[in-house]
Amino acid sequence: MNFMELCSPNDDISPPVTPPPSCVPTSSSSPSGSGSPNSSHPRPSQRLRSSSYIDPTFNDNPYQLATIFNNSQLDFIRQIKNCFQQLDGQQRQFFLQEIIGVCDNSQLLFVSNLISPKLKIDFLKALPIEISLHILGFIDNPKTLSRAACVSTFWNSLLKDESTWKRLCNRHQFRRRNSSITGGSLMGPPARRLNFSYRDYFKRRYNIESSWAHGGKVKTFYDSSDSGLVTSLQFDDEVIVVGCDNHKIEVFDVNTGARIRTLEGHEGGVWALQFKGGETFDKERLLVSGGCDRDVRVWNLTTGRIRHVLRGHTSTVRCLKMKDKKLAVTGSRDMTLRVWDLERGVLKHVLVGHQASVRCLDIHGDLVVSGSYDSTARVWDMNTGQCLHVLQGHYSQIYAIAFDGDKIVTGSLDSNIRVWSPTTGQCLATLHGHTSLVGQLQMQGSTLVSGGSDGVLRVWDMDSYECMHRLAAHDNSVTCLQFDDKRMISGGNDGRVKLWDIKTGQLIRCFTQPAKTIWRLAFNDTKSVVIMQRMGGQNRDEGKTVMELHDFDSGEMCE
Repeated sequence: MNFMELCSPNDDISPPVTPPPSCVPTSSSSPSGSGSPNSSHPRPSQRLRSSSYIDPTFNDNPYQLATIFNNSQLDFIRQIKNCFQQLDGQQRQFFLQEIIGVCDNSQLLFVSNLISPKLKIDFLKALPIEISLHILGFIDNPKTLSRAACVSTFWNSLLKDESTWKRLCNRHQFRRRNSSITGGSLMGPPARRLNFSYRDYFKRRYNIESSWAHGGKVKTFYDSSDSGLVTSLQFDDEVIVVGCDNHKIEVFDVNTGARIRTLEGHEGGVWALQFKGGETFDKERLLVSGGCDRDVRVWNLTTGRIRHVLRGHTSTVRCLKMKDKKLAVTGSRDMTLRVWDLERGVLKHVLVGHQASVRCLDIHGDLVVSGSYDSTARVWDMNTGQCLHVLQGHYSQIYAIAFDGDKIVTGSLDSNIRVWSPTTGQCLATLHGHTSLVGQLQMQGSTLVSGGSDGVLRVWDMDSYECMHRLAAHDNSVTCLQFDDKRMISGGNDGRVKLWDIKTGQLIRCFTQPAKTIWRLAFNDTKSVVIMQRMGGQNRDEGKTVMELHDFDSGEMCE
């Protein structure tokens, strides 16, 4: 019979407040011989307080037993024990009830202390390890697991099992994505690391997510020089690279915000830049920049030295993309695109066809897509320089383009977004909703986010072409946006930066203090960089361009 059967609801075996009357016969008269009002009722046996404490383990000590009982008493106790073992469950309950009923308080306390530890059962310890770990695998809340680890040494050892934390990492989608990730050795691919701990990895990622929601460490760096308009921004786990219209490219340390170097050489504003490299097996960073001086410059970002000056464009270089460290494509106001060999520093192809300035371009594989002020987009073969398709349908200039290999998306001054097939050149869908210029586009997986001069962000499902969320984000034009699979950050000409939940469309928080305008922003898993112009005022720091570095990874492991 188990404990639950013993304590079935139909059997009340709790001790009475006062013990039942003793079964020992008592005399009918009082010792004084005079009548008493209580003489007709049997009195309970006298409650004797125990004179000394008896160790519950004395049954295992025959010498101690010999000092308490004689042989006949010990034989009598053994007989009672044998008789008790022969009783059925109901009989045993009645027997115990009778015994407990004649115990005084000290004896009841002794019984309570004796049986309490026997009723405390660690169910996880009683089960096979595999089943215990399977049970813990149903817990999604990490705070619950942390509390459980404090219950006992055994539970704490169970919760050090890596399989539990690996499942929790998967449930919380704490997996390494293709986007750049910083934060030290724990943030790299597990297969490439020895002694990797999913438990430590989960704790770190959980703390990072919490910091994103509530705010991390913010460092603000004031630029003492006249930085002017910031046109471009890119950063990785070591450097921040900023292009400005004052002819300069500034390189900062991503951890301290300190200026590492200034790249000078352009004779006009820098309007586009991109770098590749800086990875584990490719430390050297190669930077390509272009601007108003019509030159394309190739830099060794690690040393700051210029490698090549690529000339050929006859007007401002407005946009560029690197396929890798060997090839880059630039688009210009001279209505052409040019494909450059970065290793040799020579021109490979001139892509001619647009009838107005080339405003935007994107690359996927060997295909280049471009958008122009002539209201058309074009698909080019990078290897041959041939135009494969002309995408016609917009009524005004194209300002933004995105290409993932399967679909091309264009945003135009006509307030519409069009989706095209790169294979056939046909228009697959027209997305309506914006009321002004669509100047910001980002596509990732089946999600497209667009930002317009109407201050609205729209999140689109690219499978159904439906608008999932309409966010009245800013009071003026959306100047920059970025999203990943969890969150989205937007900046506007209203000087606001806002953090959104990409899945629900809910505003998480205002990301920074209000500014005059937001130039550029970028983020990865653990850091965010925002470049803005402060509001003018009496404060000497106001009105200047500043850079905010938000760090959400403290690197500390909470216990």
